Amino acid sequence: MSQEIMKLVEQSSLKTDVPQFEIGDTVDVHTRILEGDKERIQIFTGVVIARSGSGAKEMFTVRRIVDSQGVERKFPIHSPRIAKVEVKRSGVVRRAKLYFLRELSGKATRLKERRTDTPKAKAKAAKAKASK
Repeated sequence: MSQEIMKLVEQSSLKTDVPQFEIGDTVDVHTRILEGDKERIQIFTGVVIARSGSGAKEMFTVRRIVDSQGVERKFPIHSPRIAKVEVKRSGVVRRAKLYFLRELSGKATRLKERRTDTPKAKAKAAKAKASK
């Protein structure tokens, strides 16, 4: 019973337009930043290395390299601070978590790009569009 109540409470805080992206995608995360009484948008660009949680507690981790240092940031998907998530590039991956990228550097961190012009990819895209 208490789980049903929690589900109903969480339902009100869920976003209706959840962004579609997968592990290995290079994304731009547009974050709302409050500075005093002003609000601005800051963009964090990187590779999605993990997704975790479910419902209102769902999070995703984005990793990028800044001045040859790895920087990771976790974002809640349903947060009102996230203005939007844009997919810049899709990567081919065979794992659910890409933590192995932490040990790699330089060109070794690049992922192959997922092709969307193959018949298999077109069928998958059509199926996803039909389910909406």
